[in-house]
Amino acid sequence: MPPSRPLWQIAGKRDPEQEKEAQEWIELILGEKFPDTFELSLRNGVLLCKLMNKLNPGTIQKINISGGDYKMMDNISQFQRAVQHWGVPEVDLFNANDLYDQKNIALVTQTIFAIGRACYKHPEFKGPYLGPPPATENRREFTEEQLRAGEGMIGLQAGTNKGATQAGQNFGAGRKIILGK
Repeated sequence: MPPSRPLWQIAGKRDPEQEKEAQEWIELILGEKFPDTFELSLRNGVLLCKLMNKLNPGTIQKINISGGDYKMMDNISQFQRAVQHWGVPEVDLFNANDLYDQKNIALVTQTIFAIGRACYKHPEFKGPYLGPPPATENRREFTEEQLRAGEGMIGLQAGTNKGATQAGQNFGAGRKIILGK
């Protein structure tokens, strides 16, 4: 099915390097190669469901291998539920139409990277990982004395002019005042 927007608009948002990295990660985990291009291989949701079953066994009970559009969309929605259960926030998920109608493949790639980040939070998962680990909180505790000590200091942002003046600066034409008119 052709996308509703022109290909040049969609292609501008996609990052072939990220797609390649995501594809290699999925192939490494599944132990099988993509049968077609990135978007066409993922379109029916079968590989995505297999991925989630490898990461979290038994998450998706039935993967629809054959059938019409409804069965393929069911695979994608099962995948999305499994991804949320794995710990990926809902804001990082693509819409089923983004993949099935190939409207926003960049968002699909972003979701795959979000799954890779979520893998770091599961100690039972031994790798391979995709992308950098998520940021962790680094909470600091300051005493009241330390907080008060900072109030008396002048920050470097305040700076100093070290005796500089505006004498001799001329920006633009001078103001002309004509008397008598």
